[in-house]
Amino acid sequence: MNFRGKTASRDMKLAGKWLFRFVLIGIVAGLGAVLFHYLCGLGMHYFLDLMAGYRPDSPAGEHLLLPHTQTPFNRWMLLILPALGGVVSGWIVYTFAPEAEGHGTDAAIDAYHNKEGRIRGRIPFVKTIASTLTLTTGGSGGREGPIAQIGAGFGSFLAGRFRLSPKERRIMMAAGIGAGVASIFRAPLAGALFAAEVLYRDPDFESEVIIPAGISSVVAYCIFCLVFGWGALFDSPALKFQNPLELGPYIVLSGVLVFTAIFYIKMFYGVSGLFKKFNIPKFLKPALGGLITGIIGFFLPYTLAFGYGYIQKAIFNELAVSTLILLAIGKIFTTSFSIGSGGSGGVFGPSIVIGGAMGGAVGKIFNLFLPTIVTHPGSFVIVGMAGFFAAVSNTPISTIIFISEITNSYHLLLPSLLVCSLCYLLSRKWTIFKSQVKSRIDSPAHAGEFMMDILETIKLRDLEPLVKDVLRVNEDMPLSEFKNKIFTHTKQHYFPVINRQGKFSGIFSSTDIREVIFTHHIEDLVVMKDIMVSDMISTTLSEDLSTVLLKLTQKNIDALPVLDEDDPGLLIGLIYRRDIIAYYNHYIQKIKNN
Repeated sequence: MNFRGKTASRDMKLAGKWLFRFVLIGIVAGLGAVLFHYLCGLGMHYFLDLMAGYRPDSPAGEHLLLPHTQTPFNRWMLLILPALGGVVSGWIVYTFAPEAEGHGTDAAIDAYHNKEGRIRGRIPFVKTIASTLTLTTGGSGGREGPIAQIGAGFGSFLAGRFRLSPKERRIMMAAGIGAGVASIFRAPLAGALFAAEVLYRDPDFESEVIIPAGISSVVAYCIFCLVFGWGALFDSPALKFQNPLELGPYIVLSGVLVFTAIFYIKMFYGVSGLFKKFNIPKFLKPALGGLITGIIGFFLPYTLAFGYGYIQKAIFNELAVSTLILLAIGKIFTTSFSIGSGGSGGVFGPSIVIGGAMGGAVGKIFNLFLPTIVTHPGSFVIVGMAGFFAAVSNTPISTIIFISEITNSYHLLLPSLLVCSLCYLLSRKWTIFKSQVKSRIDSPAHAGEFMMDILETIKLRDLEPLVKDVLRVNEDMPLSEFKNKIFTHTKQHYFPVINRQGKFSGIFSSTDIREVIFTHHIEDLVVMKDIMVSDMISTTLSEDLSTVLLKLTQKNIDALPVLDEDDPGLLIGLIYRRDIIAYYNHYIQKIKNN
């Protein structure tokens, strides 16, 4: 009982340490979200409002930090502002942290899989400042990328200070991603699920991340809401799914969203690839992208900055079909040139605007022709937001929860599930997060884990036909006889030795006899019992391949004697390392083919 008490006490102490770490990550991510939100509010006021007289509407859950100025709307200033923001942002990024360019979530995913969860300490600071400049001067992007890197960066930093293992560092980094996203969008459950799901392209979850990310997300969410108020990001009417016939239009919506998502991804990475080819200083590339963004914004101002206010209007059916389509298509171009050129910002925010706008357009068209079936186009806005991001990010589960949380609309879960599932299935070949890997088995973060798991399920008995019945040597055989009659006529490398009773007594390799085989004056005096190794390791058919490979690795040998379980002196044969690996590769290929 005393031993159990000590064990329980030790477990509680360890759990307390981890809880403290996850809470600390949540606190820092929440405070980071508060700071970034303030910076964005101030930037929007002093750049877009004061300098250009542009005052985009906000969603119902966000309020102005400062009252609007009296500056008249100036399209020409709006044209050059994104370029000015781009050049300053680009200089900061490429001077202090070049890896902070683009959308931050993808960089965090890459760090999880390929960098043992390591993020340089300066990245969150550089990302915050650069993203603020990009987004508040008219660049099109989202706030989740910088916040994800703030949370992930602190998780990585904290793991380094506590000298944790790479696995533990990755968990803390992922908890930071979830906390950052959960706070800025006021969606704690979705933030935790998103951190576990966004890492992979297949419907796979990093299960060990969900609980840590959940704890950090709740803390970050509470801190953010204590400052900016509780409630969802968007307001929505009491929308409900009540007519099964409405699933037909939702299926059509899925097709439209998939087509738009593919166009968005190809456009984004097409622009990104084009700008990488430009032979100009890197810090000028975001300025050029900002200039093109400003030209688009000159004609379509609502495609600049965040655009959440227009989706709020679309939910309440206040925008025309033409405006919604132009908002969606224009947002694809402004986001591609703002972020794809090397600017700093997220891609989740623009995705929900694009998806919501396309959903609203489809909903209004069906409402026009089928008013008794599609009674409120706002439902299509909300479902469109979910379906589009599921299509571009391969995260159908967390996205459904995400949109339900940010719109406070849980009665549309059924059509959201249908649309997200269809969008995911139809667009699996494409993703906006290029650092995603196919599944856990393809992640360098899990290299070797799955091999050992699979090897433990396979018994050597399954490889019995591969156990070689090799040539055996009597322990009384003189070395000269072995040399003249066996060694010069075989390519066999390992030689089991049997005693007078026919029992296995030892083994030697051609390497073991190299020192004496050319010493002619002793070859008639030495017998094989003098050369063999009697203190050897062996295996049986009941052992799993993980154990067998471990034995081979420990002794750095290529073959193991396989003995009968009931009679340890009876040699069945030798199992070779190369045959085990070949069997494993064939086994994995068979799994993939099925």
